[in-house]
Amino acid sequence: MADRTTLPEAPEPLPAPVADSHTHLDSTRDHSGLQPAEAIARAAEVNVTRLVQVGCDLAGSAWALEIADSCPEVVAAVALHPNDAARLGDRLPDELTALRELAETAGPRLRAIGETGLDHFRTREPELQKLQQVSFAEHIALANELGLTLVIHDRDAHTEILQVLDAEGIPERVVMHCFSGDAEFARACLDRGAWLSFPGPVTFKPNDALREAARITPADRLLTETDAPYLTPMPLRGRPNASYLMPYTVRFLAELRGEDLTELCHRLTQNTFAAFGGAW
Repeated sequence: MADRTTLPEAPEPLPAPVADSHTHLDSTRDHSGLQPAEAIARAAEVNVTRLVQVGCDLAGSAWALEIADSCPEVVAAVALHPNDAARLGDRLPDELTALRELAETAGPRLRAIGETGLDHFRTREPELQKLQQVSFAEHIALANELGLTLVIHDRDAHTEILQVLDAEGIPERVVMHCFSGDAEFARACLDRGAWLSFPGPVTFKPNDALREAARITPADRLLTETDAPYLTPMPLRGRPNASYLMPYTVRFLAELRGEDLTELCHRLTQNTFAAFGGAW
């Protein structure tokens, strides 16, 4: 049985730099003990040279901004995660106000609002799903007002995600984090100008529909990510994830799409810069 606590060995480095478009260095530290500085260094050793650190609550969002300010490899996204929003209940308006104040006073290392969205897998009660919709709409408004990228968490809520986006006004830059739909949903997102980000599950054997979505995604709309410490790609599924393991997913995507690995690395970097408002 695979060791589910010990960090795996590093894979072969990629031939050109790429960016991890969605990671949680703080959760990675808490999950496996890998400290953020070491996580960033290990990633650089395999040519994962830039990271988007994503906050999921007020404390995590503030920390994302702190590490982005201190580490040139990192930029930040801030948000209340949909499941956190659902749990806040009557406190949600105050938390959203505090998040807005945090974002409005942040510097240029803040590149995105998210991850926000809807999660009908972990939050199934209609009244709590309504709180998620309220939070999602406020995040969309904030991204539009500040000219920042919107990073969307979508779990078992494809139709509802598009309904809220269309109703509230689609920001100039939208990233579908951890894309989990089929080719039809991919086309619906692409029609709205989104980038689609594929993490480790694209490598899992049962996910043929997800692989078809990755195949049909235009070259200039493709991103990849770890969502570390979660969603570790094959052949390490079930082990702790970290940005230094992203080469497994990048190599898989290159083979799946029939593309040269080096060219794909360059394209992924260009796409990440485009999706998050410029190079860093």
